[in-house]
Amino acid sequence: MDSDESVRYRTVMTSVDDVIRDPRFYQLAAAGQAVDGALCVGPIPYIRRCLEDVEFPMRYRWFFPVVKGASAVGLAAAPRSPGLARLTAIMLTLYFGVAVGMHIRARDLRLNFAAATSLLLFYGLLAASGPPRPAGSS
Repeated sequence: MDSDESVRYRTVMTSVDDVIRDPRFYQLAAAGQAVDGALCVGPIPYIRRCLEDVEFPMRYRWFFPVVKGASAVGLAAAPRSPGLARLTAIMLTLYFGVAVGMHIRARDLRLNFAAATSLLLFYGLLAASGPPRPAGSS
């Protein structure tokens, strides 16, 4: 790789890292979790069908809006509390790891499996990078 390509590669990687670590990116993810949490309250038929496909027990389905609402709060806190946002991303990585496992166990390897896998990777990336700490914090 010549020096021009090397500089270009580092510039692209730096800008991707900047996007992933930007607290506004965490707030966007928080909005997605909040919407998903609201859709889980009923839940809407699509989500109900997904939970039935992986045989998730009806008596524990109250868990989803609570967890998704709490995760939205944790992710949205990225500008003020980057440690909380990163912890939330770590917990969501575990959550989606379990979701992927449930889809595999149920042999439900369709769209919902792909969505859970992509969210596992997304939150794993957020957990690995974390938002920047505010200036002056140690």
